[in-house]
Amino acid sequence: MKSTNNKKVKVEAKYKRPSWDEYFISIMHAVGSRGTCDRGRVGSVIVRDKRLISTGYVGSPAKCKSCDEVGHEMNTVDYGEGNIHRHCVRTAHAETNAIVQAAKFGISTEGSTLYCMMTPCYACAKNIINAGIKRVVSEKDYHGGARSKEVFKEAGVKYELLDESLMKYKDQ
Repeated sequence: MKSTNNKKVKVEAKYKRPSWDEYFISIMHAVGSRGTCDRGRVGSVIVRDKRLISTGYVGSPAKCKSCDEVGHEMNTVDYGEGNIHRHCVRTAHAETNAIVQAAKFGISTEGSTLYCMMTPCYACAKNIINAGIKRVVSEKDYHGGARSKEVFKEAGVKYELLDESLMKYKDQ
């Protein structure tokens, strides 16, 4: 309470605008809600000059059945040193889908920032580099993301991890 001329006036807490990273991460979550694989409804957004230029979510190729319709297409991936995980390969990852959507509509991703739910997998990391994306912001880490971080560093892509906790899948 603040006193003015012997009157008490309640001072409201000032609204805190989200940072640009917080803003685009929140949009990434909304995009991910469109995902078609219940193991991870993950989204990705690509931004340049603080403007959204493309979005992508985990989904099957256009006109193909999704995990939600026919189930998962599981493969085992060995990351070495006993680090073995099961992955659904029916869908394309959110990062790659965002890049593909930009390409489909003739939008350059050169010099942009990509926001994603977790550290991109190695295949997506290579696509990100080749698309000219210069910064990647991941909300969480990924158990298979070590090689991605190495190749980002080698290629000069700035990588930022907001939360060091690992992304967990419900059947992991």
